[in-house]
Amino acid sequence: MALEWILLIVGIAVVGLLVLVGLLRSGRGDKVDTPTVQPTQAPGTDLLEPPESVTEPEPSAPTLERPEGRESRLVRLRQRLSGSQGALGRGLLALLSRDRLDSDTWEDIEDTLLTADIGVAPTQELVDRLRSRLRVEGGEAPDPRTVLREELLTLLNPEADRRLAVSGADGQPGIVLVVGVNGAGKTTTVGKIARILVAEDRTVLLGAADTFRAAAVEQLATWGDRVGVEVVRGPEGTDPASVAFDAVKQGIDAGVDTVLVDTAGRLQNKAGLMDELGKVKRVIEKQAPVTEVLLVLDATTGQNGMVQARVFSEVVDVTGIVLTKLDGSAKGGIVVAVQRQLGVPVKLVGVGEGPDDLAPFDPEAFVDALLGG
Repeated sequence: MALEWILLIVGIAVVGLLVLVGLLRSGRGDKVDTPTVQPTQAPGTDLLEPPESVTEPEPSAPTLERPEGRESRLVRLRQRLSGSQGALGRGLLALLSRDRLDSDTWEDIEDTLLTADIGVAPTQELVDRLRSRLRVEGGEAPDPRTVLREELLTLLNPEADRRLAVSGADGQPGIVLVVGVNGAGKTTTVGKIARILVAEDRTVLLGAADTFRAAAVEQLATWGDRVGVEVVRGPEGTDPASVAFDAVKQGIDAGVDTVLVDTAGRLQNKAGLMDELGKVKRVIEKQAPVTEVLLVLDATTGQNGMVQARVFSEVVDVTGIVLTKLDGSAKGGIVVAVQRQLGVPVKLVGVGEGPDDLAPFDPEAFVDALLGG
């Protein structure tokens, strides 16, 4: 009996030992494989090729500004001029409304007009006509305001053609050459004219021919970006005539409506200016006629601006005048003086720093603003 128990215990021990040995062998030789994660790939691709870079979304096109139309500009013209030029009109009306228009009063009227930069000859002409019409010889005295308005309008030549010649003949683009001294607002004026034309649904190309001032080229490029107008430019110091030529050629090839060319405004000596501007115009006209030459003048410079006007009129055939900074000057009489000096009309006036503060010159709006009407 004891032997049987001993054999049973030994058997159990042997079985347990065999099971233990089996478990130990399984732990050493039969390791569980960890599955390898394979990179995903599109059919037909090579794993050795680097993965494609993530495509960045294309930046959206900049929103172009939509310039104001003609009517909005004329409203602003009246508003700005009534503020800056009203003192002149009020002063004249106060003098003309006196009970007695004696010699001292007429001298005061002359002084007021001369101070406003109207010029000697136009002042004398205006005073003579006013004295003739306001002389009371029986009957009811005429209204000084009505008479002054009519005579100022006559002085401004309201019948003059103030349209911009921005269209060429036979399908060619209009070529507008913009001239003037640096500091008068010439490059800014080119950009603002481009805005006016874009507002009229015309296609425009700008030529940055003021190549001696990098700032002028960059400034013009900024104006072009704002309304979606291309700017033809060259390296700093490039021959201005070369840039002008390229701009006109590109404008003709692209079939644009108008090419605006900004020119250098240096006035070291008249001979150098004449050579440079003369060359620019000659080179342009090998391809297409220049349809408009606009002279930009700073209205606040008074008689100095008249000197500039004379120099440029001798150099190029000026066809129209742009008066800038008219809103900041009480000397609006320069409109009369410069027209008389050059024999060409004021076509545009700058009445502020805003991008749309360049308006067509309207003689009636100008006179009404002077008189507070």
